[in-house]
Amino acid sequence: MSTHSEHRTPSPTWAVSPEAFSTGDATRLRRAYYAEVAGRYWKREVTEAEIDQGLLDFPDDGLEPPTGQFLVGRLDGEALACGGIRLLDPVTAELTRVYVDRRARGTGGGAALLGALEAQSRALGAERIRLDTRSDLVEARALYTRHGYAEIPAYNSGPYAEHWFEKRLV
Repeated sequence: MSTHSEHRTPSPTWAVSPEAFSTGDATRLRRAYYAEVAGRYWKREVTEAEIDQGLLDFPDDGLEPPTGQFLVGRLDGEALACGGIRLLDPVTAELTRVYVDRRARGTGGGAALLGALEAQSRALGAERIRLDTRSDLVEARALYTRHGYAEIPAYNSGPYAEHWFEKRLV
């Protein structure tokens, strides 16, 4: 009688940690984020010059202590996700630049990133976390809803904001 052992592929492992938004990996991810959101909005590929301009128009200011934090998520060591938080006031953090590379979607990266961003928000003293997003970013809206974010009235007048969400952290 022979024994048969089932071979299982280990599930991917995400590690999410703070990182300066100016590192090579963080910069590459921020550029990929902008390329995707702008490309979806404009319904075409964006140029490197348009990405450069977009990063100038929407700077990542405030995404470092003491006003915020930028995080990079690595799947089995490869930088494939990012996100930032900034304090809007002493008890309200805002999510921004949340991105998971297409190749890594469906592997738990969004959940890992949100959990780490929420933990960083709490560490900065936030009692709630907010974000705005667009109607065409359906995957993002589904991710937020799955993780306890509820749609709220507009809290800002961002030029691309069409939906606003909030989650209580305490």
